Amino acid sequence: MAIAYGLVCSCVWAVLQTLAEMTIAFPTSGNYIDYADRWVDPALAFDAGFAEWLVAAEASFFNILLQYWASGGFPLAAALSIFIVACFVIFLLPNKVFAWFEYITSMIKIFLFLLIIILSLAIVCGAGSDGYVHDGAYWRDLPQFKNSFSGFANCLLLATWAVGDQVFIGIMGGEAQNPRYSMAHATKLVSFRANFVYMLSVVFITLLVPSNDERLLGGGGVAASPFVIAVRDANTPGIPHILNSGMIIGILAIAAESVYISSRILRTMTHQKLIPEFIAKVNSKGRPRGSLGITVVVAIFLTYIQLTSGGVIALNWLVSITSSCYFFNWMIIAFTSCRFHKVLKAQNDPLFKETYAWESTKWPLAPVWLFTISTLILAGCLAAGINPIGDLGFTAENFFEYMLGIFIVVSFTLAYKLIFRTPWRDPKTADLVTGRRKLSNEEIIQLDSYYEQPKWRRFLTYVQLWQRQQATDGDEGGLFHERCQK
Repeated sequence: MAIAYGLVCSCVWAVLQTLAEMTIAFPTSGNYIDYADRWVDPALAFDAGFAEWLVAAEASFFNILLQYWASGGFPLAAALSIFIVACFVIFLLPNKVFAWFEYITSMIKIFLFLLIIILSLAIVCGAGSDGYVHDGAYWRDLPQFKNSFSGFANCLLLATWAVGDQVFIGIMGGEAQNPRYSMAHATKLVSFRANFVYMLSVVFITLLVPSNDERLLGGGGVAASPFVIAVRDANTPGIPHILNSGMIIGILAIAAESVYISSRILRTMTHQKLIPEFIAKVNSKGRPRGSLGITVVVAIFLTYIQLTSGGVIALNWLVSITSSCYFFNWMIIAFTSCRFHKVLKAQNDPLFKETYAWESTKWPLAPVWLFTISTLILAGCLAAGINPIGDLGFTAENFFEYMLGIFIVVSFTLAYKLIFRTPWRDPKTADLVTGRRKLSNEEIIQLDSYYEQPKWRRFLTYVQLWQRQQATDGDEGGLFHERCQK
């Protein structure tokens, strides 16, 4: 777990570094789907959009968390129905409601992670009722590489599912008021947050919960979060229920976010003429009713399909498919970045010499690292499919569990390429004009003002909980500055 999460969290930095470079210069709503179309091949753009859209696994975790309170007695169909209603009713309300829902649940998730880290540290240091100070016995006495490479491959897939969908930041960054500030900011902040929060949490899990605990998923009986198990073992009443409630809220927020992003991805694909244009239609309030409707129907189907196979089995399949889609998109982003630089060089474009130009740190380090780890995850899928955990031998069912997502994405892309005979873009004529954004005088003044601040003031902008805009006397053209609020 520690190695798998470490590798995947490093990919968050690589993804955002690679995406930010293109997004800041070309902040289009389609983001990396648009970039793959204009600099590589429309078939690759279809691949990227389809892979980002094909995600659904949150309902399984919702059921697991709910069953903790019901001791396994709550019907699965009822749990899935509650999840669907809770997720989709928000899209019947004004868009502002969704924005506030995401903001509030994000705050809850942040405080939940901080609570988990503080509690875990306290338990390790002996704050439990028995005053027990953990001595690392689970690292010393239990197998460090349980289930050998297949076990590591499963950890890679689960880590990719948990951490991997940071590309949505690029999608939202493309619609930001000032992408040069927002994307550059997010590239540092989100990378640090992912590595700090996830890695600390994973290390604490390995210290506090043995890998052979029967209360873990797949161990038998009612499964629970490892954090809940650790806090229960420390005999801290009430805290397990707070953690479980917070994680349920987090799962609902992630699911709603996935539906929102997926529906917008479909609409982007229609604007790029990758799929039929009727899907892009919106209602009187600007909601993409066609793409949202299709996304909801497919999500409902993937949710209720769990009734036919059982929770754990369906979860494994959905996590494998989703993880495959994520690291395939990482590969696409990395390859598109290389083509982007090739196009700039072929056309002698002075992009990186412009004022406040933003270039990926030590390029091509980020895309090369991203492609390398994605290839390792692909090898992990193949290894886990051929040699399943438990020495059960090769089975077709297990093989397709790990490889189905890869087969779906690759086959759909090849079919699209063959049917529509999409062109491979020539670097000398590839589009470097559409959607290109040069910094305005106001944005340059704003960035001047930001970088003139002492480093400690700039650091505070990374820990703020909200921003407000206010006019400042003497600002050119009534420039609005984003001020830090504590």
